[in-house]
Amino acid sequence: MSRPRTSTAERVIPDHATPEVMLRKATLARSSGQRAKYARRGLEHDGNVDRTTRAMLLRQLYLSHMEARRFNEALDVAEEMVQTGIMPDVARQDAARACLGLGSREQAIEHLRLASRVSPPSRRAFHLWTLGSVLHLTGRHRDAIGALTRASRWGTTDKPLYQGQLALARIATGDAVRDLDELRERLAEAPCGQGYGQYVLGELAFEAGDLDAARRYLRAFVKRSSAGRVALQVALAAELQRSRRLLARISRARARKS
Repeated sequence: MSRPRTSTAERVIPDHATPEVMLRKATLARSSGQRAKYARRGLEHDGNVDRTTRAMLLRQLYLSHMEARRFNEALDVAEEMVQTGIMPDVARQDAARACLGLGSREQAIEHLRLASRVSPPSRRAFHLWTLGSVLHLTGRHRDAIGALTRASRWGTTDKPLYQGQLALARIATGDAVRDLDELRERLAEAPCGQGYGQYVLGELAFEAGDLDAARRYLRAFVKRSSAGRVALQVALAAELQRSRRLLARISRARARKS
């Protein structure tokens, strides 16, 4: 009789398994509990764990805490990741997500500022955009304009997304933005117009008075983001809340017309 098959992540791991093996098991784990178990085994290995492997094991432990909504523990681990010196900008971004889960927006903003300063040029636009988005949703629109202007300057393939978010921050300050249709068109045609781009497109359409398009984009964003990982839902909590408020306003406006 053949033995029942088990997944790679579910096989019994010998005590002498290397940190690299533990990292692989943690990465393939099907639950946050398994992810944490294998990550801890790797971190507690009797031999030396090189800095890169340690940082990657810590990130798996961080993800397990985020998945279980243990945001204090996730923040502690993210700060350990920062201390390894391996991809410090990514570690700061992770710390910011944990802070957002705790409702500590100012602390999240500080981590994002540091992420943009220590990141390589290839990731700088992303960190500046994330910083600008959080500032905008926190009501600090002028500060957001500064960060999003820099993100647009550094951006390449995602530039239409950054420019659309910049327009929203400018509108929030009362600035006149006359190229909304052009911004919407460029973003809708770009790959970055999917995912988070649907939220920005929904906001831009709402500002342009195109309520049907706004409703379509915002509904798609809410559906997709609500079904994602906990870490993503935490990072997008303010956008999800804003989207639902706008959808309610659109529904009321449609009801008045009918």
